[in-house]
Amino acid sequence: MIRFLFRFIGLCLLATAFVLFVYDGTKSIANHDLLYTKLDDVWAIVDQNSLNTVQNWLKQRLSWAWDPYLQGGFDLPAWVVVGIAATLLILLGRKRKPLIGYARD
Repeated sequence: MIRFLFRFIGLCLLATAFVLFVYDGTKSIANHDLLYTKLDDVWAIVDQNSLNTVQNWLKQRLSWAWDPYLQGGFDLPAWVVVGIAATLLILLGRKRKPLIGYARD
């Protein structure tokens, strides 16, 4: 049941990443320049309060990694981050490959 849930959420996130990719692509074609929507912009549209809460928590707990690493993660294209999360969930939810030559109980 959990594997099904991981696969389902992963596929939904993969579809969302594709929609964000197409949105950024059409915006880039229309402006004749490479444009992308940042993760923090999309998160702010969905829920600004949770974005501020997560950023403040990360600044307090991981202040040594905020400026060089974590802040750069929020500046990545949204479709990349959502696509990576989708890929991880799909891989977690995949079925085990059958062993060849071994009997299973």
